[in-house]
Amino acid sequence: MKTLVSFLVIAILTLTNGLIAQNKTITATVVNVTSDSGKVNFALYNKTNFMKFPIKSKTSKIINGKSTIVFENLEEGEYAIVCYHDKNDNDKMDFSAARMPLEDYGSSNNVMAFAPPSYENAKFMLADKNLSLNIKF
Repeated sequence: MKTLVSFLVIAILTLTNGLIAQNKTITATVVNVTSDSGKVNFALYNKTNFMKFPIKSKTSKIINGKSTIVFENLEEGEYAIVCYHDKNDNDKMDFSAARMPLEDYGSSNNVMAFAPPSYENAKFMLADKNLSLNIKF
């Protein structure tokens, strides 16, 4: 009987710990969208899948030059966010014939270079508290 009770207590603690570990949120806001037309598409990545397959993605309307999303039910860990202003609502980032972006984009930590965002520049830690980030284009 003691073994059964011990097993149940361990199982409950393990399940509770797992639920607590996955209830973090990241709120990301683009604060300087140039117009309210179109939408902003956000992608959340880890290092393994950066710029290939997002862990989560969301789209948000633009209101008074700002666009906000919330990524929910996340585990603690290292992440990066990349987003762009889909001005023409075609669900892709548009480029010129010379492969220069025609739509504004940004990433977490706001490091801008004349190149696509890098994981090293965009990474951040989600630890024991929910996180809010401001992103600039």
